[in-house]
Amino acid sequence: MNETDSSRREFLCALAGCAAALAGSCSEITHTPFFQKRFRELSGEERAGILADLVTEQSERFGKQVTLTAEGAREGVLFGYALDISRCVGCRRCVYACVEENNQSRDPQLHWIRVLEMEKEKGIDFAHADAYYEAETVPRPGHFYLPVSCQQCENPPCVKSCPVGATWKEPDGIVVIDYDWCIGCRCCMSACPYGARHFNWGEPRIPDEELNPNMHYLGNRPRMKGVVEKCTFCIQRVRNGRYPACVEVCPVGARKFGNLLDPSSEVRYVLEHKRVFVLKNELNTRPRFFYFYGL
Repeated sequence: MNETDSSRREFLCALAGCAAALAGSCSEITHTPFFQKRFRELSGEERAGILADLVTEQSERFGKQVTLTAEGAREGVLFGYALDISRCVGCRRCVYACVEENNQSRDPQLHWIRVLEMEKEKGIDFAHADAYYEAETVPRPGHFYLPVSCQQCENPPCVKSCPVGATWKEPDGIVVIDYDWCIGCRCCMSACPYGARHFNWGEPRIPDEELNPNMHYLGNRPRMKGVVEKCTFCIQRVRNGRYPACVEVCPVGARKFGNLLDPSSEVRYVLEHKRVFVLKNELNTRPRFFYFYGL
């Protein structure tokens, strides 16, 4: 690779002094113009041009017509999530619905949701949780299940740790990543106390026939080797009035989602009438992902 072929990511890696530059994980993306601005800094005309280019690129790559939007947050909306751990049976249907909806790599496999099996006698015990239990035998007597994904924090440490501003919190509460600005340093992964961010060590692979063609620029468009990704509450769905895929697929109705600013929303009902808690409350990350007992 000569000097003119070097990607902007390599330049930013060197500028930020990130370890990914030394590991060679910053050398994969060359399609992005070297001086493309951050997503938040793009004009409407610039965004339209980039979206059009990506639509052409992805349609040709996967052999099907795709749609790609950059729809912004709606005024008066702050998304929140609630999960009833007394109902969850550990079937992992949420995990694979998320994979299909959000174009996660099948080879190597990458999951945004982890379901942890824990012993009822020990309570929430991450040190002895089992993320690799046999799903065919659930629910197992004496155990309960705790799904964990991005907690969409009000005070996200991942955002503070990013040296290039590639991740931020949107007005509707969704923490997003600009994949074209991520330099793969993995500082955000180290900062996240929930293990909710995932790095593409290999080139992500999605079978053409399994691609979800309905995409959002900051959400489920196919990622690339050398970048971090995570749950976005299915941004391509929820900003169009739909539930996240994991909510729709849950066979026992353990997952609730809605607008925290709407007094009549289902998630507000949970907060006002159930015993709720957040993970690692002592860290003051202030998650908008709440757990509760249905009783």
